[in-house]
Amino acid sequence: MEYVQLGNSDLKVSKLCFGCMSFGERSEHWKWQLNQEQTDELIKKALDLGINFFDTANIYAFGSSETFIGNSFKKFVKNRSDIVVATKVYNNEGRLSKEAIFREIEGSLKRLQMDYIDLYIIHRWDYDHPIEETMEALNELVKSKKVRYIGCSALFPYQLYKANEIARQKGWAQFISIQNHYNIIYREEEREMMQLLEEEKMVMTPYSAMGAGRLCRLPTDEQTLRFKDDPNAVFKYAQSKDIDLPVIKRVKEVADKMKISMALVALAWIYSKPLVVSPVLGFTKVSQLEEAVKVFNIKLSPEDIKYLEDAYVPHPDKGPMKKP
Repeated sequence: MEYVQLGNSDLKVSKLCFGCMSFGERSEHWKWQLNQEQTDELIKKALDLGINFFDTANIYAFGSSETFIGNSFKKFVKNRSDIVVATKVYNNEGRLSKEAIFREIEGSLKRLQMDYIDLYIIHRWDYDHPIEETMEALNELVKSKKVRYIGCSALFPYQLYKANEIARQKGWAQFISIQNHYNIIYREEEREMMQLLEEEKMVMTPYSAMGAGRLCRLPTDEQTLRFKDDPNAVFKYAQSKDIDLPVIKRVKEVADKMKISMALVALAWIYSKPLVVSPVLGFTKVSQLEEAVKVFNIKLSPEDIKYLEDAYVPHPDKGPMKKP
């Protein structure tokens, strides 16, 4: 496993972040969840492979994702400092109000069975509460040492700049990273966000690096339950499936030429981007984990990268939320 500093922080993270959305209690919305035994198996394998960066959220499986991985960490992690844990706040009563943030951090810490969170992420932008209130609350969590660093997810560039600028003016903690929607079939972050991240000295830990499975196989191949039923994935990709297909076919061509999987081509592409430090990847099988870590032995040629990118067509926004 390879490791890198997470932005301007002193967090040293594996270059692959384990996304834990698949763990937790099943429900009508979360039909593909893995139970505690399956969670244990995957978390242990990830740790054995050198993965130390784990991402979850207070909303994943209505909080039971945090509970499940917290149980696994208790079993397999000897020292808390050996892992870097990120969780999120927003999809809860009160969104990003000070009261809500203070309440939700306590719930996450209890479920994770931890004294602090390494990276606390605002899951979306809150249009109902002033960003000054949110940033002040996050800064207080950092001062209290319940949170080491703060990050954001799925923001428009102006929102990210506004939040960090307010924090700069007030002497508060600033965002060190953004978890945004970015992969070879959704590249809208290249319009403005990447330039802003360079100026802010921030990095990306993109979500949906595999396009919710759409970059792992052709549409004509057998699909997973989540591929068909995950409402978030359907929202992100159903509308653009026709313009995505030419790119997906090129991923397949390059994979066949290199005699590797489509997933590894898609991963190698995202690792070719300098601001990407640790994509968030979800796994439901040990074999998927073992396959993913092979990416560190793969490098795409400039010609392959150009061939993959030339088929891209601009997409409608499927990341940040617009004001209702």
